[in-house]
Amino acid sequence: MSNPMLHAFFIGRALAEATGDQVERLMTNALSSLGKFDAEQRENLRQFTEEVMARAQQAEATAAQETVGAPTTVVGDGQAQDLQQTIDLLRAEIAQVRVALQQYRASL
Repeated sequence: MSNPMLHAFFIGRALAEATGDQVERLMTNALSSLGKFDAEQRENLRQFTEEVMARAQQAEATAAQETVGAPTTVVGDGQAQDLQQTIDLLRAEIAQVRVALQQYRASL
């Protein structure tokens, strides 16, 4: 019969190797799932951003068409100037939002 201490040593060694292999498999699967989830979320964010930008451009185009096609009633020079000022402010805000969105995309 073999030495019980030697037998216990080999059992412990085999147990440690099997446990290490199992942990390695679990970590690999977990990291793979995490990477896949991250990629999916980035893609979802990209699609959402594109949809928001498309809607904003559509709304901007619609507003521009309505402004161009609508008859302008000018009571005085002040109202036409107010309208132009509002349009300029809206364009500036759109430009700021685009810059912020580009910065956000770059930080991902």
